[in-house]
Amino acid sequence: QEIAGVSYPPAGTYELDASHTEVGFVARHMLTKTRGRFTEFSGSIVVGETPESSSVQVDVQTDSVQTNFEQRDAHLKGADFFESDEYPVMSFRSTAVRHTGETSFGLDGDLTIKDVTKPVTLKGEFNGWGKDPFDNTKIFAEASTTVEREDWDLTWNVAVETGGFLVGKKVDIVIDVEAIKVG
Repeated sequence: QEIAGVSYPPAGTYELDASHTEVGFVARHMLTKTRGRFTEFSGSIVVGETPESSSVQVDVQTDSVQTNFEQRDAHLKGADFFESDEYPVMSFRSTAVRHTGETSFGLDGDLTIKDVTKPVTLKGEFNGWGKDPFDNTKIFAEASTTVEREDWDLTWNVAVETGGFLVGKKVDIVIDVEAIKVG
């Protein structure tokens, strides 16, 4: 089946392949950017007969955050940010998938962090599908959005002498997905 001239993957349930998927973020730190990722997550994509009948759900372990700096990682897991001991999982549940262009899509959903749930919209790109050498059907996509971290009670900050704050209020969420058909 083709949609807008693009080969559409077989309908079914696809699980995220953690070894080939990245759930990452970019946040301002003064005048530079800090990049990080979460190493433990699970999720699935249900590919419907049409993009609009598809859905996505992802759970991320907040204590798996990595920024390549151990002290910062510990700070992010602690009381000032994710409170990983009390809120070990953040989640995303889609509410709508919209075909917006040849290979582009919009993904509306609810993002829950620290028991605060807010709607977000990700802009995505479907990068194709195919069989791997072991005859597994896989799909490939990427999606991103920018959120205001304070909307999820991630409010810690420090004013700096140069004006502004140590940590930017906006965070870019960037996701690269490879998922394998399981049903």
